[in-house]
Amino acid sequence: MTIPKVMHAVVKTKPGPGMTYMEVPVPEIGPSDVLIKVRAVSICGTDLHIYRWDEWAANRLHPPLTIGHELCGHIVAKGIEVHHLNIGDFVSAESHVVCGNCAYCRTGRGHLCPHTKIIGVDRDGAWAEYISLPAINAWPNPPDTPPEIASLQENFGNAVHTAFAIDLSAKKVLVTGCGPVGVMAIAVAKAVGARLIIATDISDYRLDLARKMGANDTFNAKNDGVVEKIMEITGGEGVDAWLEMSGAPAAIHQGFNALKPGGEVAMLGLTSGPVKMDVDNYIIFKGATVHGIVGRRLWQTWYQMSGLIRSGAVNLMPLVTHRFPLSHFEEAIETMASGRSGKVVMFPDAYWHNSMESE
Repeated sequence: MTIPKVMHAVVKTKPGPGMTYMEVPVPEIGPSDVLIKVRAVSICGTDLHIYRWDEWAANRLHPPLTIGHELCGHIVAKGIEVHHLNIGDFVSAESHVVCGNCAYCRTGRGHLCPHTKIIGVDRDGAWAEYISLPAINAWPNPPDTPPEIASLQENFGNAVHTAFAIDLSAKKVLVTGCGPVGVMAIAVAKAVGARLIIATDISDYRLDLARKMGANDTFNAKNDGVVEKIMEITGGEGVDAWLEMSGAPAAIHQGFNALKPGGEVAMLGLTSGPVKMDVDNYIIFKGATVHGIVGRRLWQTWYQMSGLIRSGAVNLMPLVTHRFPLSHFEEAIETMASGRSGKVVMFPDAYWHNSMESE
């Protein structure tokens, strides 16, 4: 296919709230890169932070920058050093571009690489018609994978990494925070044989999604007595395992109080600031094990989530609640920010209008 010189992309053009849909040059590739014609992208909470230009975004980003890091598409060009991928391959992407040379990368812990550059944060991203990536970051999919599912695999990896940090089989599990990653973690917990799954959130819409994805009991955390209710349905024991996906101080306190002695917690949710808590009674005297979760294990988590999807053990399609053309990104962001959505997926306009060229 003929690759154009310019493309449409969603760009953070300058510091401050908002983004712009505009024409930019199609990115070039180096000898170890691939050029991907983007098929679909999904929205992450990180993208909302960037759109709003909060303190984190202001301290991290250096506009101008194309946004977005959850994607899928077809390879349309590759560098001379790329031999394991072919033109036409349908791929998703790992958003963390790591150095490959540090002690973490060389000992199987690339997700902790201190030199990580994140797509759509530290380098140009995927809310565009084309994206250039290191070939190592492209994950081949079966050609018949729905683009919605292929685009959100990177985000699904956060849920898989969190859920697989603890042996959840035959366990009573609490999930605090039922945003898209929390709901995906519920689906993983169910797939691996959790005995009981309890979910909490402050959105009834998202609690309904949690039930659809496998939660046995759900509680609105705005109501009183959440811990008491959890203790009641667990026979006074509390939960064996807790997946913290919200970053909300109230949820963190509730989770530690509901965790049984000797229990385990995997924490992925980011807080908006320091959280004061009773370390003695929450962790030390309780004999609790706490796992901090960042990113995805490269590439262990990708193999795990691929197995869950391809086997049918996890069906993510019910989580995809809204679809938009990329040029309507502001409406898509508003939908995601409302709290009344699951995963929001966008399509470059050529695909949205079914007028794409033959791959």
